[in-house]
Amino acid sequence: MQTKVSIPSDGLQLSAILHVPEGAKGPLPAVVVSHGFGGNKDGETHVIEADLYESLGYVVLRFDFRGCGESGGQPGRVICQEEVADMRNVITWLQGRPEVRADRILLSGQSFGAAVSIFTGGVDTRVSGVVSIGGWGDGLKKSQDQHSTPEAWARFTSLMAEGQRHREKTGESLMVKRWDIVPVPEHLRNNLPAGSVMDFTADTMDSICKFRPKDVIAQLAPRPLLMLHSANDSVTPTSQAIDVFQNAGKGAELILLTEVDHFPFADGNGRLPQILKGWLERYFPVSQ
Repeated sequence: MQTKVSIPSDGLQLSAILHVPEGAKGPLPAVVVSHGFGGNKDGETHVIEADLYESLGYVVLRFDFRGCGESGGQPGRVICQEEVADMRNVITWLQGRPEVRADRILLSGQSFGAAVSIFTGGVDTRVSGVVSIGGWGDGLKKSQDQHSTPEAWARFTSLMAEGQRHREKTGESLMVKRWDIVPVPEHLRNNLPAGSVMDFTADTMDSICKFRPKDVIAQLAPRPLLMLHSANDSVTPTSQAIDVFQNAGKGAELILLTEVDHFPFADGNGRLPQILKGWLERYFPVSQ
């Protein structure tokens, strides 16, 4: 059963879909599914992920971060710490639901949503564990690697500087094209959800560069962390997952997937659901 719901977050309303397994009895553990950079809850890969968790017996919530999808906020204003606040407000909302075990909430994010999930898991003790799919831990290093030539990095940093000058002069945000912030190879762009944000504030760039989930991930231990990443990710460098894993404590696992790229659910890889199912049975079972 799926129900559209609205969740308050810092004076805004977040649009979300609540999945409750058919015939569910009593409160169940819950999984929060979060989308990638400028995406939304209705993206195919997020629906596939949420349906998988629901089929395994979990209550699932997939939602739009502020500034994305159907949620409130300035479109394209994606500030990492504000997205962490959204995640924490989603947890608070879920804890008040009769269908949910308030002490058993798992975060499962893809790409940008994975980075936010990693950070939230580190700073919020209410989180039972984290699944990171294509996530990252050091926004500055990630951006440098994504803009790997001196010319590309100079363009990126000049756009950030221009954005700061624009804000000081006008009091408003300069808008920047998606591909100037996070390059995605053309053959993968059709994996972006319909309605994805294509123009972002320059403040978003600065926010990403200052965001370092790897600095807090050790605080998640000994709660479980599963990191799934393409062994040859053409969007988020694979080194980002390795770096987070090296900073994590007890309970962390890293699996590098071959034959998939940044959107593993979209690649139809049958291994991913089996990996998730096995990990959940061991570290976050429905019955406990």
